[in-house]
Amino acid sequence: MRALRILLIIAVVLGGIFVIVDRLAVDFAEGEVADRLKSTENLSTTPDVSINGFPFLTQIAGGSLDEVRIGIREYEAGTGDGKQNIRIEDLRADMKGVEFSGDFSSATAADATGTASVTYDELLKTAKSESTQVGPGVTAGVIGLSDGGNGKIKVAVEATVLGTKLPEPVSVLSSVTVVDGDTVRVHADALPAFGGIEMAEARVREITDFEQKIDGLPGGIKLDKVEAGKSGVDITVRGSDVRLAG
Repeated sequence: MRALRILLIIAVVLGGIFVIVDRLAVDFAEGEVADRLKSTENLSTTPDVSINGFPFLTQIAGGSLDEVRIGIREYEAGTGDGKQNIRIEDLRADMKGVEFSGDFSSATAADATGTASVTYDELLKTAKSESTQVGPGVTAGVIGLSDGGNGKIKVAVEATVLGTKLPEPVSVLSSVTVVDGDTVRVHADALPAFGGIEMAEARVREITDFEQKIDGLPGGIKLDKVEAGKSGVDITVRGSDVRLAG
């Protein structure tokens, strides 16, 4: 009985040591992945990296990780024109089935899902804010975006009719969708009326409707779905064979 107790004590101690070593290895690996992502993606801040699954050392030995979660604050994404970027306030991705090379220089996730958020002020940069003629004696421009409720965006349009600026901005409820996996489209559900003056729909939509391309996301992940939120648009992202490094 005494020998059995000793063996049990040894097993518990060794198990505890293994857990400690395993957790230390995870902490080290998370730091290495975060530093590599910061370098390869030219990030201004170090991302949050969490490697899930236990034991970690067994996963490493098999050359594959069950799950890696990544969080990046204020990610500068491209807009397709090569001139300016759009800032993603918070980008989070959950990577599944991460395979890595023997020297850890590259890693690829079989699948990735996540979220991204873009503020209304950031999205407003792509709207036509300068005053533009939309009809006889009528000029208008977008001056603000906000939450319209039920997944809609409220577009505030300032208009001048026959030389007189309307006392209040005209509110336009708009639907927001993802197009081609890289573009957020804002489309007015119904066109506004400015002083009862007849206007061509195409001219009005030049003001109320607009698109914002968002590309160059880490690993080539794409936009999937989008919905208006309290402070901006909330985007679902998705991808396969997503390259984390290398």
